[in-house]
Amino acid sequence: MIEHVVLFKLRPEVDGKKLEWMLRETRLRLLKIPSVLALRSGRSLDPCSEWDFFVSVSLDSDERLASYSLDPIHTRFVDDVIEPNTCGRLAMSFQPDPGENPLLS
Repeated sequence: MIEHVVLFKLRPEVDGKKLEWMLRETRLRLLKIPSVLALRSGRSLDPCSEWDFFVSVSLDSDERLASYSLDPIHTRFVDDVIEPNTCGRLAMSFQPDPGENPLLS
């Protein structure tokens, strides 16, 4: 299992209504990608945080992560929703499965 998490800085002109639209579009679009097993997105609760918005997707392998980023649905989402409304991003991918060691679970 792979968790791919991306944090975004919103452009100053993005208001609450626009952010709500972004959250809806995230769910509507990215859940159509066959390799996405689960999706979460949301806004920061900390008004001092530089990261305003996040997207997290669960995928079952490194290969699926690579295909996710090239998927036409994903690239269109980035072009239509992310690029016009954000001014910074931080992306990380994790493997949350502890494996065979039960002490890590």
